[in-house]
Order: sequence, then structure tokens, then C-alpha cells
Amino acid sequence: MILFCDTSALVKLYIIEVGSEELKARVLEAEAVAVCRIAWAEAFAALSRRAREVPVDALIIEQAKAALAADWPHFVVLDIDQALVERAGEYADTFALRGYDSVQLAAAFETGRISQCQIFFACFDTRLNKAAKLLGMFCL
Repeated sequence: MILFCDTSALVKLYIIEVGSEELKARVLEAEAVAVCRIAWAEAFAALSRRAREVPVDALIIEQAKAALAADWPHFVVLDIDQALVERAGEYADTFALRGYDSVQLAAAFETGRISQCQIFFACFDTRLNKAAKLLGMFCL
């Protein structure tokens, strides 16, 4: 099983939040963990925002960023090309998704197409999970 983590899930691997333990258990079960290239920028933005909003967490946030950077080479990273963004545009329209959410979904779909493996989509957005299920993915 390939676990595809959107940014909401990826952050939960580094910051303890609701759903973190279940997600970490799925990571241990997975043959591979895949992410979309944009998850790097989204994750760092989310972590930096948390550090600004909760200054007492600044050291923990810096450690989380360092851990993400150390783990990044071990992820299967899906790059964004024209075909993927065109599919993302279709998904944005079909499923009423925000732009980067549709890119994440298209990247997860592409991961399954390339690997010919079942994708387990880790995400903490109800609308995005519903769309992933309609595309045949399992969801957290």
C-alpha cells in the first residue's frame, strides 16, 4: 500500500495533533509514502504560521521543520507538470475544490496510475476525502 499524504496529513507527522497517532501507524504499514512537491512549501508555511501564532512553540516548530527536511528524501515526491495541473483543474471543477487541494488530489491519483498500486489518501479535509473516495482511493 502506498500512503499519499496531503499537507494536512504531512504536518501531523511532525506536530502532535488529533489524528497524528493513527497516521503514524499507517506510515509504518505503508510500502512507500508519497507527497506532492507543493507539500514542502505548504508544510513550511503552516509550520511557520503556527510559530508566529503560538510563540512558545517556536523551538518545537523549528525541530519539526528540521525533521521534515531530513525525511523529505525518503518520500516519493510527485512533480507537477502540465498534465497534472490540467487534471487538477478538472478536479477543482468537478469536486468544487480549492486550487492546491485539487493539485494534491491529482498527484495522489497520478501516484496510483504510475505505481498501479492501491493508494491510501491521508488527508484531514472532508471534501477532499470525499473526492478521493469517488476516485477509488481509500482514506484515513
